[in-house]
Amino acid sequence: MNFRHRHSHDEPEINLIPLIDVLLVILIFLAATTSFTQTRQLPIALPQARAQVLDTGPALELAISRDGQYALNGHYIDNAAPDALAAALRLAAVEHPDAALRIDADGQASHAAVVLALEAARQADIRRVSFLTQARP
Repeated sequence: MNFRHRHSHDEPEINLIPLIDVLLVILIFLAATTSFTQTRQLPIALPQARAQVLDTGPALELAISRDGQYALNGHYIDNAAPDALAAALRLAAVEHPDAALRIDADGQASHAAVVLALEAARQADIRRVSFLTQARP
């Protein structure tokens, strides 16, 4: 009698079809649940001050970064010329005629950038302007 077992040298097979199916399902799930909207915001560190908080109602928000970039209601204004900024403010003021302008200027923003924003607000006939600050501890 021969009790020796023959060892077969068959290599195990890896079936890739189920792996590909699972990866495709994951890819479809991620594509269906991902939102592709981009919100561009300027990084701003507000200066500190102590003042009363006034509720002004609806407002247009103009953000000024430390390097002089402008964003109106979360949308970049590419051209920082006073006329382009005034045109953007005028267009936003037409959509919201009773809105005030809230300026969120970075504490390190140049004085010229803030004055340019005030001049653009004057050109756009916006009379109510306020500045945002952080409360001191």
